Amino acid sequence: MAHEDSWPSIRDHGLLSTSALLDLFEIEGEDRRAIEAAHRPDSVTITHPIHGLAVVRDQKPMSDRKLASCLTHGMTTEDWYRDLNQRVFFWATRARLETMVRARAYRNDPHTVLTVSTRRLVERYEDVIQVATINTGSTAYRAVPRGRDTFVPLRDFDYDASRRKRGPRRAIAEVVVNLAVPDVRDLIVRVERWVDGLPSTVIWQPRAAKQNQLGRAWPPPGR
Repeated sequence: MAHEDSWPSIRDHGLLSTSALLDLFEIEGEDRRAIEAAHRPDSVTITHPIHGLAVVRDQKPMSDRKLASCLTHGMTTEDWYRDLNQRVFFWATRARLETMVRARAYRNDPHTVLTVSTRRLVERYEDVIQVATINTGSTAYRAVPRGRDTFVPLRDFDYDASRRKRGPRRAIAEVVVNLAVPDVRDLIVRVERWVDGLPSTVIWQPRAAKQNQLGRAWPPPGR
């Protein structure tokens, strides 16, 4: 789930974490600290003479007070924000995407949604993928404890234990890659514009996927 106008930048530069985007746009000093190391109640627009304009998404589901109360391992809120901003995030299930898109803060806004092949993502990034069992960017409902062990390397993650504890649809909440997925275009199944919490328009998809869609209704019935 990305800002509605972000596809051209993602197409050209890959899927970047906030920190990698700030590097690309050469944002430094206090402007960078305010984006990277503190809570963002609203989205922030950044500009660059070559790369143009980009929007760093807000962190409305976060609360500094709640976050401070649930951090472990001696982490500060600044530590946590910096940690999150180093990562590229994928929802592990469509249900979690839909919950986010339809949340009160976002339901009236159009969004760009990228569907990525899990198989291809893991084939290329298995050694650096980490997973989390919670929504690490939210303290909205219950401030679940989180700290330096929240993100677990994929190869070390006990999926069976998590599935038994949380159920198969909640065993993994987030899949993350550090810093950037520069070749994300090779992994994409389709890019869509979502409006009012539902897919509206296909923005881009690989040629093979387009051919597979010939003769099929889009959006699918019921959407």
